[in-house]
Amino acid sequence: MRALVTGATGLLGSHIAERLRADGWAVRALVRDPAAAGAIGAELGLELRRGDVLDADAFAAAARDCDVVFHAAAAITPRGGWEAFRATNVDGTRAAVRAAAAAGARLLQVSSVAVYGAEGRYERGAGGTDEDAPLAPLPDDEWYARSKRESEEVALVAHRRGEVWATAIRPDVIYGRRDRQFVPRVGRVARRGVVPLPGGGRATFAVVHAANVADAAVLAATHDAAGGRAYNVANDVDVTVADFFRLAGEGLGRRVRVVPIPLPLAHLGVAAAQVALRAVGARGLAQMAGASVRFTTEDNPFSSDRAKRELGWTPRVHPRDGVPDAFRWWARHGATS
Repeated sequence: MRALVTGATGLLGSHIAERLRADGWAVRALVRDPAAAGAIGAELGLELRRGDVLDADAFAAAARDCDVVFHAAAAITPRGGWEAFRATNVDGTRAAVRAAAAAGARLLQVSSVAVYGAEGRYERGAGGTDEDAPLAPLPDDEWYARSKRESEEVALVAHRRGEVWATAIRPDVIYGRRDRQFVPRVGRVARRGVVPLPGGGRATFAVVHAANVADAAVLAATHDAAGGRAYNVANDVDVTVADFFRLAGEGLGRRVRVVPIPLPLAHLGVAAAQVALRAVGARGLAQMAGASVRFTTEDNPFSSDRAKRELGWTPRVHPRDGVPDAFRWWARHGATS
């Protein structure tokens, strides 16, 4: 079996490639700069092909003779507003559909729980937000969420039309080795040794290990009945926010002390920050500030029961192992950059 992985030098893409190689697949990676990707390509045993997700000819050539295209490349925090998100995430997925269809390959689309919106994800109550939750309209300035919802729809509509076999997974915040987003942000706080957390960090964190998401991606791509379906991959093993920071400290060789912040005070501080950010035109940052309070004070709102029931997904990496390992890796490879 041969797979093409986009975003193979990133966090999730590299774990998908790693899982595939462990299972005996030949793995090809579409990369903009093969020289820059050479080290990780050699580490993971990848065949590197030069190209970009918006280069239709290069994408199609890389997908040729592949059985599955794992489309993990995405813009998370680009400059340029909505057009920057749309070009990479939506147009890139259209290119992935065309490349997979031309190759006669299946398509695994990496979507996101962002499709539920910042507010909608908390509205399902005790049962959790599952794949049957209605997708309410998104505010215009939720650029990432809009782009992930539209890109997922591109893939699944193509499946319904018979253009390509496609399925999608929806992870929440991913962490693990080679993380350039979440782990560095948490690590810079954790290595101070004292972490102020609203409500004392008692909420269940909406995070998932990259290796567990990679397992789900491979299961979905190779499961016939997954065609046309989307799967939340957002609950592996529960860990509280406070325990996540403590485990991060373990990986950094630091004892982390959590200092509880009263919730009303946290909300007041964020509200003041949002007013100031909106006043200077930083609406995106204001929105992120509000979301961060819910992220650290409310339990993981998602249900991944469908993936466990239909795909047989059983998370294998526990936070007690995965969290320290991720932060040890960051400390060795990127903490000073």
